Amino acid sequence: MNVFKDNLFRGSVIVLFWLLNMAGSSHAQTAMVNDQSRHLISLNGKWNVMVDQGNVGGWKKFWIEPKLQKKTDFFEYSFDGAPELNVPGDFNSQMCELSFYEGSVWYRKLFNVAQKKDKRLFLYFGAVNYIADVYLNGEKLGSHEGGFTPFQFEITGKVKDGSNSLIVNVDNRRLENGLPGYGYDWLNYGGITRDVSIIETANTYIEDYFIQLEKGSLNDVLGWIQLNGGQAEQKIKVKIPELNIVYKSQTNNSGFARVEFSSRFKLWSPESPKLYNVIVESETDTIVDEIGFRTLDVQGDKVLLNRKPIFLKGVNIHEENPMKKARAYSLDDAKLLLNSAKELGCNLVRLAHYPHNEYMIKEAEKMGLMIWSELPIYQNIQFADSLVPKKMETMLREMIRRDKNRCGVAIWSLSNETYSSTPNRNKALINLTKICKAIDSTRLVSHVINTQGYTNNSFNVWDTLYNYSDLIAINQYIGWYIPWQGKPSEVKWKVNFPDKPVFISEFGGEALYGNKDVPTDEASSWSEEYQEQIYKNQVEMFGTIPNLCGVCPWILFDYKSLGRMHPVNQKGFNRKGLLSDKGEKKKAWYIMNEYYKRK
Repeated sequence: MNVFKDNLFRGSVIVLFWLLNMAGSSHAQTAMVNDQSRHLISLNGKWNVMVDQGNVGGWKKFWIEPKLQKKTDFFEYSFDGAPELNVPGDFNSQMCELSFYEGSVWYRKLFNVAQKKDKRLFLYFGAVNYIADVYLNGEKLGSHEGGFTPFQFEITGKVKDGSNSLIVNVDNRRLENGLPGYGYDWLNYGGITRDVSIIETANTYIEDYFIQLEKGSLNDVLGWIQLNGGQAEQKIKVKIPELNIVYKSQTNNSGFARVEFSSRFKLWSPESPKLYNVIVESETDTIVDEIGFRTLDVQGDKVLLNRKPIFLKGVNIHEENPMKKARAYSLDDAKLLLNSAKELGCNLVRLAHYPHNEYMIKEAEKMGLMIWSELPIYQNIQFADSLVPKKMETMLREMIRRDKNRCGVAIWSLSNETYSSTPNRNKALINLTKICKAIDSTRLVSHVINTQGYTNNSFNVWDTLYNYSDLIAINQYIGWYIPWQGKPSEVKWKVNFPDKPVFISEFGGEALYGNKDVPTDEASSWSEEYQEQIYKNQVEMFGTIPNLCGVCPWILFDYKSLGRMHPVNQKGFNRKGLLSDKGEKKKAWYIMNEYYKRK
């Protein structure tokens, strides 16, 4: 067994151990993959809500819906007659009085579902921000922490004939030991922000699978299938009709089977984003997926896609629909954001600074956009808190589990702008990196750093985490937060990792679209011309960067952020967008568009 196969097997064992430890706990279960291919009942739509600004729902037990017994009975809460919110969706954009609210909101949905013999039922959440406490018919199912990854609860035998009551307490208050923590530069949209459904499965179902090319190979698939249920030993098949592939195997007494086969694939790339219809079958279940095949690697100072060098033409995107000023959650939202990235000339989107919804991932893959997926380990994280490394690992596993079969996902980014002086930071993130590579070695791993020195028009690039990263990912805002110290064409670079590719993961500056009759050479003018000049200078500087493998401006659209308080030019928006919050192109947009055409 080669090193990669050994790592893959060990990673699979780690995953299985994790699942066994999660079973039966009061925490949510890690969600099954590919929920859209399952037999599901959508719980999307109108939900009744109670806004709990006094945080009294816990001791008043809002999850118990009281029944009046005597004429003297009354209760000081009720979902009946309460306002309604759309699910999925954030609560901030749906009720004006909640525009900047951070706190507790209680949701209720009444539903009917039939419990069938020899079937299991699961309650699936695409994401809830940030902590969710979930109750069914007055019984607490469990809790989940983390605003951007899916989770589920098994409700087999817990539903009843007739109406069932599902109550979810959502709390988006920031936590000192949360991920992210107290400080971050985007609006903290709260609520049930992604799809909710009930999934019906067989007693033994296909819980998870990994079907991707072995690292470095153009022809050999190396993966696995995991069943969940009492009938663990089953015959399984992986079929790709277009290639006449029917791979057969057998699961062991833990429901696990390795998958190994070869074919002449048409490889996925930005120019040709080929996806195959892949069918995974067991004796009791069938799952259909669209899967592409490609190989990613770093060779010296080059990023290789399908063994050929590729220059990463990226843009940063937040999960916000700029037209609606709301959390992006739908396929239409994804198309709006991703089509704008394609028009700019991108072949990569950095989905900052947390895992985005599954529509974004799948649609980007179909459109030929490589995906940089990131954990919300963003500044000011309390790495020394004993709970934080455990939370980091849980979020990592949930992120990888959902999207590991999406060949468009090229980079797992494990942190952004953390500081080596933070207690336990290096140990925690180095360990997280090792876990990531053990689970999935087929993608690149990055840590984004912004602590490089810049003096005398020279950069000194160093951080311990770069020893464990495939890319040297640098955030730098020369020309905005830091003035130029010389000509952009004469910048010097001391990159202390000369054999690794360098990626400029953020750069730019702010401008208010259409700002006119202002001094165009002063930062305080917030003029398009000032932002445009930053981009011209940055593009000139790119020519001085050794081993440059790609760039990624911050950001595609202006977006909401409470820290941006200038009463005239910001009004609660970060104005670094190449496009305004109404989709208007700023002058800097054309600079990047032309640069990408040349690359």
